[in-house]
Amino acid sequence: MYMIITSSPNADGLTAACGRAALEGIRSAGGETELIDISAAKLEPCRICGNGWGTCRNTAACVAGDILADLQAKFRGAEGVMLITPVYWGQPSERMKYFLDRFRRCEAFNKDGSAASGKQVDLIAAAGGSGNGTATCLAEMELWCRHVGAIPRERIGVTRFNREAVLPAITDAAARLVKGAYFKNL
Repeated sequence: MYMIITSSPNADGLTAACGRAALEGIRSAGGETELIDISAAKLEPCRICGNGWGTCRNTAACVAGDILADLQAKFRGAEGVMLITPVYWGQPSERMKYFLDRFRRCEAFNKDGSAASGKQVDLIAAAGGSGNGTATCLAEMELWCRHVGAIPRERIGVTRFNREAVLPAITDAAARLVKGAYFKNL
């Protein structure tokens, strides 16, 4: 199973189009997938419990009763993951940051090993407005991969200006994630 996590409430926007392209690519390569839009899910920001760590550091679990535990379990069972976020101020969306921050707090020190350890992850940053900020957003998501032991594979910046050229590249990247190929055979 491959997991696609998106984080934009705009069902007709660029981020959603990227999610659909990823879904198409995984399915075209014969992979099973689930697309999870965390903007529509119950997902809280970190509460910074206790002395700043709460139970997350010792138990790999967050005290908030939301979708995070389910996402951790799905991440652990996934063969590969695609993280797709809109770019806000050169960073992932607030919802994606909620997920990234809390997942990192729970998994970076997990005594059983991070749920993301060794997982291949494609990173996609969609800047619909000015088109600025994709590079810094991707860099932030790549750093997250390093913290949780994931393997950042593709780093794709898409804007409203290059949308038509890049959506097929996202479909291709998703298919290659399933096939285990880093580069398209030309």
